Amino acid sequence: MTQATFPPTPGDRLIFENDRVRVWSMTIPANGMFDYHQHFHDHVILWPEAGHVQGQELGDDDWSLEQVAQPGYVAFKTVGSSGPLVPHRVRSLDDHPTTHYIVELISEKSPSETDLPTVSNDLGNVTDLRKRY
Repeated sequence: MTQATFPPTPGDRLIFENDRVRVWSMTIPANGMFDYHQHFHDHVILWPEAGHVQGQELGDDDWSLEQVAQPGYVAFKTVGSSGPLVPHRVRSLDDHPTTHYIVELISEKSPSETDLPTVSNDLGNVTDLRKRY
């Protein structure tokens, strides 16, 4: 598959859109997965409830990204104007369905040329397990 074949839909349901933002929900079943997708815009991720997921980037053998969220976790990701991000998929480590929300900033060009590390509040984190070695 080429990069162009991956959907630019970072959620399973578009719940709001205007000329400035696009808001998606992503509901992952218990121990389920949301398949490969890409992020083309800087975005905010909101977790109203706790969740624990792993991510796998295209071409990686391992699920090397881990996100742990407490209720109210908020993260901001700068994709950069040279984006999109590498296609990735997400799987839940929870024994119950989890839903989080992705707010894409679609009306303005990213202030950065490249993607930047995720910035978040103190209610969760994203860990790149490849950087532990």
